[in-house]
Amino acid sequence: MEASKAAYDLVAYPGYAFPQTHPDQLAAMTLLHGLTPAPVEKCRVLEIACNQGANLIPMAYALPQSEFTGFDLAGLPVARGQERIRQLGLRNVRLYQADVLEAGSGLGEFDYIIAHGLYAWVPDAVRDALFTLCREHLAPNGVAFVSYNALPGAHIKTMMGQMMRYQVRNVADLEQRIPEAVAFVKLLVAGRPEDDPYRPMLQDQLKRLERRDAHAVFHDEFDPQHRPLHFFEFAEHAARHGLQYLSEASLPPPTDPCYRQDLQERLQNEAPDDPIAREQLLDFLRLRMFRETLLCRRELEVNRDMPVGQFRRLRFSSQTVSSPGESAGGRKFTLAGGISMETSHPGVIEVMEQLIAAWPHTLSFDQIGPTLAGHGILLESGGAPTLLRLAISRMIELHAWSPPVSAGISERPRATATSRDEAARQSLATTLLHATLQLEDPVARRFLQLLDGTRDRAALVREMRASFPDLPAEQLAGGMEEQLQLLYRAAILEA
Repeated sequence: MEASKAAYDLVAYPGYAFPQTHPDQLAAMTLLHGLTPAPVEKCRVLEIACNQGANLIPMAYALPQSEFTGFDLAGLPVARGQERIRQLGLRNVRLYQADVLEAGSGLGEFDYIIAHGLYAWVPDAVRDALFTLCREHLAPNGVAFVSYNALPGAHIKTMMGQMMRYQVRNVADLEQRIPEAVAFVKLLVAGRPEDDPYRPMLQDQLKRLERRDAHAVFHDEFDPQHRPLHFFEFAEHAARHGLQYLSEASLPPPTDPCYRQDLQERLQNEAPDDPIAREQLLDFLRLRMFRETLLCRRELEVNRDMPVGQFRRLRFSSQTVSSPGESAGGRKFTLAGGISMETSHPGVIEVMEQLIAAWPHTLSFDQIGPTLAGHGILLESGGAPTLLRLAISRMIELHAWSPPVSAGISERPRATATSRDEAARQSLATTLLHATLQLEDPVARRFLQLLDGTRDRAALVREMRASFPDLPAEQLAGGMEEQLQLLYRAAILEA
């Protein structure tokens, strides 16, 4: 493991917040499967291979009554995270340097364990140590999140990595390897005829490479330890350590083959009462290349039919935009990426409008249930399937927690200390919903840094004029309310 440690100290892996690893997401998926997870607002979280703590630190800030622990093999990223924790004054999170093979003793018990982007890049001994750690340190109702590159889809990524590693084998400068490898992939694409079946796959890989951070590509594609595996192999390995498959970290999208009526009978015949075999068959249909799998203790009884009563324990939100539909009385609900849904059902319309008005806050079932019931949609006879369909279509989001978002835009608005700190360091910030807000505009970055709750609008304009003397005061003042509204809706402003 010393080589891996040196590599991550030499080339820093970029740190991000991963929304799907947040206890809120993990608890919501656990509730859907009939279990009782630890309350999000008071839980214990461990992240294995935590890097610099970019994922854990915003969680700890938003959940001050919860406890967070992270460790990583590389010392320099951990030191950077420790310094950031000190500057933020957080007392409910600690990071330290450790090897998975030796980290188990004295760790304590955790409600949620996160291992993101580790399992497919380590030797068998480390994979065993990871699952041993999960089994020994998961609370009785605890949940572990483990992500990994999966077969059959990851075959193409493995092939690309092998070719790229060979092509740059004599390039001594680590930073120069990535642009040369990308240029090589462009050559591979150009070398295939237009009607060649490999060309679209190579083009897709090229797009992925160009979108990603070069340092992430260095570690992910250039690591010879990379060994993707089939889902059934992963599940069998977990079972040998007393763990069982719970679900994925998010619901399959509406285009997933698991919803296709023409496949339901075949799936039932091929894998009756065997969720592992069913998921593996679906992965072959999907050509899936990546999984974010949730595990729990083997002795727990998982209900894969998503019990109706569990929906009463969930919270709901929607960040869609409502507009008139094409049919009489219909409404169209659209997400930022362009995904949309149109409905004429008055109950669905009213609930959607209720959730849109509340965003970025979440609403409990007690708040939206009467609306559904008022239109004849009772939880026991259609309410749960309706909410589930809306969640699958991404029109609503499921939660187990309500983040401490500001009730509105105050006279002296305050952004989270973590987002202000991030804006001073980089062109992105983590929201209270654990999403990432891009801040490419230096004016927007500086504005966010000033929102510490001490300045009113006039003071903000003065400070912005001092930072950007070439910009007219009218322009700075005129765009302020729009920018504040954007930050509020992004769940950056705190209560």
